Amino acid sequence: MKKEMPYNPLEKNNLGASVADALLERAKIQLDNIEQFIGAGIYVIYYSGNFVPYSQIVANDIPIYVGKAVPAGARKGNFGLETDPGQALYKRLNEHAESIKQVSNINIVDFQCRYLVVDDIWIPLGESLLIAKFSPIWNKIIDGFGNHDPGKGRYMQLRSRWDTLHPGRAWSSKCQNRIETEKQIIGELTSYLKNM
Repeated sequence: MKKEMPYNPLEKNNLGASVADALLERAKIQLDNIEQFIGAGIYVIYYSGNFVPYSQIVANDIPIYVGKAVPAGARKGNFGLETDPGQALYKRLNEHAESIKQVSNINIVDFQCRYLVVDDIWIPLGESLLIAKFSPIWNKIIDGFGNHDPGKGRYMQLRSRWDTLHPGRAWSSKCQNRIETEKQIIGELTSYLKNM
């Protein structure tokens, strides 16, 4: 006889799913038109433009990127300790908009987002579940979108796949060229999307 497992609303996956669902119920807004707000949390970014390699995610309205913004103290082990979030989430979304504005082959007007201010203890779990659900290409295949300028003395590292496919961020041109070409990255992306 089959045994049915009782549903536990307080199981961490169910709690995380409720956070992710709350985010996905929010209306999309233009990434470059967000009013200032206070809080930390999670977000998804969508692309709706005509960059051909992204046509499948555009057609299926799948997020291109999932991210989080945590309070400054969270990186030092202060999750759940009521760290003041400041404008962590607003600033992170703004950084992303600025990165896109520096690129010539995609346009900021083609990017929308959903974001949710979340109690800091639930931020990593919510982000992880959204990445598992959507497998966003800028998280999985074309990494580097969320990178910052590594700073002087660290430009010997390779340019990210994102910066190789979307050149324009001034600091990324100081990094070393990748072995993969833009064409090879697009080929890998095409295979990835076919298997999604």
